[in-house]
Parts: sequence; structure tokens; C-alpha cells
Amino acid sequence: MTKILAFTSPAKGHLYPVAPVLAELVSRGHEVTVLTLPGSREALDPFGITVRELPPTLAANTLDDWATTSRIPALRAAVRALVARIPDEIQALRSAIIAERPDALLIDVTAPGAQILASASGLPWASWAAMLLPIPSRDSPPFGPGLRPQTDLLGRVRDRSLRWFLTRRWNEVLPQLNHMRQYYGLDPLDNTEDYLRQPTLTLNFTAPPFDDVHSDWPPTVHQIGPGLWAPDAEPPSWLDEIDRPLAVVTCSTEFQDDGRLAQVAMDALADSGLYTVVTAGAVDAATLTVPPNARVEQFVPHHLLLDRAAVVVTHGGMGITQKALAAGVPVCVVPFGRSQSEVARRVVTNAAGTWLSAKRLTVAHLRAGIEKAMTCRDGAARVAAGFAAAGGTLRGAELLELHFAGHAIEHTAWTGTTPTHSSHVYPTNEVAPEITPEPDPIVLPPKDSPPTDDQYWTTWQRRDR
Repeated sequence: MTKILAFTSPAKGHLYPVAPVLAELVSRGHEVTVLTLPGSREALDPFGITVRELPPTLAANTLDDWATTSRIPALRAAVRALVARIPDEIQALRSAIIAERPDALLIDVTAPGAQILASASGLPWASWAAMLLPIPSRDSPPFGPGLRPQTDLLGRVRDRSLRWFLTRRWNEVLPQLNHMRQYYGLDPLDNTEDYLRQPTLTLNFTAPPFDDVHSDWPPTVHQIGPGLWAPDAEPPSWLDEIDRPLAVVTCSTEFQDDGRLAQVAMDALADSGLYTVVTAGAVDAATLTVPPNARVEQFVPHHLLLDRAAVVVTHGGMGITQKALAAGVPVCVVPFGRSQSEVARRVVTNAAGTWLSAKRLTVAHLRAGIEKAMTCRDGAARVAAGFAAAGGTLRGAELLELHFAGHAIEHTAWTGTTPTHSSHVYPTNEVAPEITPEPDPIVLPPKDSPPTDDQYWTTWQRRDR
């Protein structure tokens, strides 16, 4: 049995993708504690996962990238916000390590402070990413603007020039990142992007063909398909009263001022044969004007709607986009910021939907985009097949068990069977490999440190002098 401490960033939507893997680890006999946003305990308690809440300094952290005017400044703002959280993440994880005494750590890739402390702790650790990973690759355009692959000479020149430009932008935070790494005894990074190569195992919750095949990525990255779990919920009573296919419209749960999407979508579909259901997320639902064939809810679990959906109209969040495609539902993506243009690019590359500019968001334009997206069910089905073949929950748990046991992991295709539904949400008949109960040794303090029997506290006390 291994005692695992997981750490999520304070971003909404980062817990649910990894939750089924954590639950699967518990079902295999491991002890799992997760440090995450407040309000998660009720959903995770049934699986035997212990919840520790992030401190208010992190839980109240929000992104302000929505206030920028274009894609690159928005991504720069998001990266700066991640780096600014480093001290609070270190403090939160350190306190949890002292209290929980884990054997291993599992860290959100968007928590750089937690990753720094994990690297310095001497404990075995791994990371996970609920997002598209921006690791540079010769097989993809530079990450950020959502450029489509272009393999001719012009495309190669474009990619080389833009990669140089973007590397300079990302490296604006490199001094702060390296300062904290060196403070904790870690080697400095040459580029900010190298931060993504540090974990010796990264679970990425997506898979080809939705994401590009990256032949030059580090073998430590394993794409296992999307995390599709959501807490149990009863279908709303009003859903039974709707006798038409649904158009599901979603706004971000992290505020990014995308309420226009909900309003324009309802207006565009007001005279269609669809019934529009809007999940407003971080948008105030009371600010929207609702036509007769529409309904606005602050939130409805999307899995309750997707089996009746003809199309999903979305801001391009990874969660809803991959859930829709996994259900074979095409999407119309209107990105408003962050990495949503990269999500949209992959949708159109796979002919699984359409991509519209938020700056050109009109009723006529969106109606045309939705109608075209509804013809893309074949592409959505191909993406769904790729997700199903990636291994999912069982593959993720298997990789973590092997990694924490100190076994080498071969980067081979998953050949197991991912369960769908049963009385147990994450069933498995597999026998977990034996795992040694002794973690890697803690980094010990120098001999002149104050004497104490508590290795955890001594290590962090020395680091913080």
C-alpha cells in the first residue's frame, strides 16, 4: 500500500479529470489524499479519498487573462499568474506533507510551486495535465495561437520564427522560476518550457487523434484519454419536458467575460428545431435574455445532457470539449482566451466541429457555424474512438503504481480494456503489482542543523532559512 498525496491547482475543472484515477488507486488498496479547492469533499468521500482544502490564499486565486486583447498577451498573463502562485503553493504542499507523511506525490502540471517542492522533497512524484501540453515539438506548430500544421517551406519558416518569439515571451518568468528552484537546491532551467519536462511521469488527459502525435516528446509523457467523471446527480425534472434535440451551450467556470457566447447562441437558435440549454458557469445567468426554446442554468452536469445533444457550442474548455467529442457530439468552438484556440484548432483539424472568432461573433455567423458543426459527427466519432483506445482510468492507475514502485515504464500503446459503466464507477479485475512500502529517502539536512526526529520538518526548516 502506498500513501499518495495529490495536489491540484486552484483552477476549477482540474480535479474531476484526475478523480477517477485517484478512486481507482484507492480501490487497489492505496491511501489517497488530495489537496484541492474547497467544496470537493462530498463528491470524493464515497470513493475513500481524503480531502484537504487549499488555503484561502490559493482558493481565492483567479486569472485576469480575460482582460487582455489578444491570444499571446492572454497566455502571457496566465503564465505570470501561475508563477505568482509559487510561494503559496509551496507553503500549502509543505504543510500537507508534514501532516500526511506521504510515500509519493502527484502534482498538477499547472502548479509550478508544488512541482518545485516535490522535486526537492526526495519523494517519488509524478504529474498530470488536464490540458493540452505546450511541450515544443517538430510535429506541431508553436503552442498558443492555434495555428494549423503547415509542412511546406513557408510553414517551417513561420514555425521557426514564431517559436523563437514565443520562447522569449515565456522566458520572461524564467528568473522568478529559477530563483525558487535554486532556493530549494534544484538546478536552474534553460527555458521555461523545460519545466514541463521535469516530471519523470506525466499523465496527460487527452489522446490522438484529438491531439497531434508528437514523435519527439519525452517518453515520460503518457496520453491516457480524457477524464470524463463527474459527481453523481439526478437529471433535472425539466429535462423530461423537452421533446427536441438539445444544443448545449457552455461558458467557462473560470470567469473570462464570455457571456456574449450564451446570448448570441440563444438568439441564433431561437427559430431552430433545437432546444438550447445554457450552462452559464462564471457568467451571471440573470443577465441573459432567454427565448422560449431555451433554458439557462448556472450549472448542469454535462453528461446528463450530452446523450440528447445534437451539438455543443462552447468556449473551448478542455473539459466540455473532450466530453462532447467522447460522446460523439460535434462542437462549435468560440475561444475567448487561454489555450482555447489550441483546443479549437484540434477540433477543426479532426473535422469534429467548427471554430469561430469571438471578435466576429454575430447571430448569423454563429448560426452558420453551428449548422456546419452539426455535419461533423463522423469526425467526432473518430476522436471518440481514439479516446476509448487510450486506456483511461485503468491505464493511469497502472502507470502510477509502476512509477511509485520504482519500475521502469515502457512507452507502449495501451492494450487493456477500459470499463464503461457498472455498479462500481471504476471497476477493475486486475491485480495491482506489489509496491514497496518504503518511499525514496527524504533529503536530510546538514549536520549542523538543530536536532529533531522529524525529517520532514527539518528538511523544510532548512530550506526556508
